[in-house]
Amino acid sequence: MSYVQGFLVPVRNADKEAYIASARKAWPIFREYGASACYECWGDEVPEGEVTSFPMAVKLEEDETVVFSWILWPDKTSCDSCVASMESDERWTEMGEMPFDGKRMIYGGFSPVFEGS
Repeated sequence: MSYVQGFLVPVRNADKEAYIASARKAWPIFREYGASACYECWGDEVPEGEVTSFPMAVKLEEDETVVFSWILWPDKTSCDSCVASMESDERWTEMGEMPFDGKRMIYGGFSPVFEGS
């Protein structure tokens, strides 16, 4: 069964195009390591909650938008291999600084329990 890696990141509105460009540069590397799909979604309707919410989770600032993204892998082993490559594959370093605050990024790996289509 497939494996999903999910992310929430706060991105400055002024950095939207830089974020998209970074995602486009990263996709061929993810694909080389086995990813079958990648979605980068710019927040459109992301309400502030009373107890918890996406904006609260990333400590969203006024000039930022929440980006919700995920990568679909054939299995956890492929995902783990890609993550490990970030220490040794020079292409990750060559991409330069990421256009978001990585300290406020939330991420995790997920094993699907249902897939509908």
